[in-house]
Amino acid sequence: MGEVCTRMTEDLKLRAYRPGTVREYLRCARAFVKHYMRPPSVLGEQEIRGYLLHLLVVKKMSPATEKVYLAAIKFLYSHTLDRPQEVVRIPWPRVPRPLPVVLSGTEVTRALGAVESIKHRAVLTAAYGAGLRIGEACALCIEDIDSRRMVIHIRDGKRGRDRYVMLPQRLLDLLRTYWKAERPPAPYLFPGQKSGTTISAEAVRQALHRAVRDAGLRKRVTPHTLRHGFATHLLESGTDLRTIQELLGHGSIRTTARYTHISTRHIARTKSPLDLLGTPEGAVFG
Repeated sequence: MGEVCTRMTEDLKLRAYRPGTVREYLRCARAFVKHYMRPPSVLGEQEIRGYLLHLLVVKKMSPATEKVYLAAIKFLYSHTLDRPQEVVRIPWPRVPRPLPVVLSGTEVTRALGAVESIKHRAVLTAAYGAGLRIGEACALCIEDIDSRRMVIHIRDGKRGRDRYVMLPQRLLDLLRTYWKAERPPAPYLFPGQKSGTTISAEAVRQALHRAVRDAGLRKRVTPHTLRHGFATHLLESGTDLRTIQELLGHGSIRTTARYTHISTRHIARTKSPLDLLGTPEGAVFG
């Protein structure tokens, strides 16, 4: 792609896209150009549609993966090439959104208790105890832990947003034990093997995978499963959706509202109008 690739990189950075997103969009755009072996300036809507069909029919890509390719191509034509008319009529794929797996409180205890490394256990306990994304937990700095106010400062979260979340006492106790054992060098609370880096999310995922296996849990569990558990358990304990939205750092309340579909206790506590018929509470039905 040459010059176009350079301009696209600059456009993405000027719009404050994350480094990982920049890499992914460039990879998808290059794959699109390589498919036709022609510069994107001579390609248009017909070629874009043909490529997307190729991804679905020949490559057997999922709608979620195809959506990433389409997002990259839409950015390329809408911003870098200034030809938005080529992509404006191409619809976004409909991505199924199955309900996520949620562990019970007992299962969370078993999974975290089976994590061998205190460092990995501390990261994963932060993911559940404060509802953090795995990247947010890995990137925590020592100064982000405010034990006086019992909050954690999450910096540069998704979409570049900062927020505060609670600092559970059990997590604080574990972090103090971890600190005494590891004495991590500043600034990162969970440094990586190389100086100036943080622990990798993949290392934490592998540690959780081993712990889940050792704990005898049959569910498919990832670090994000712990975040889902945090939100669901908060909802079941009576926390309102708006507060959960703020703690999770969701941009839309609709994203948070999906947990009302997951929480069986929340559903069970909701009275059916059938049970209210003929009662004073049911008088509002007429």
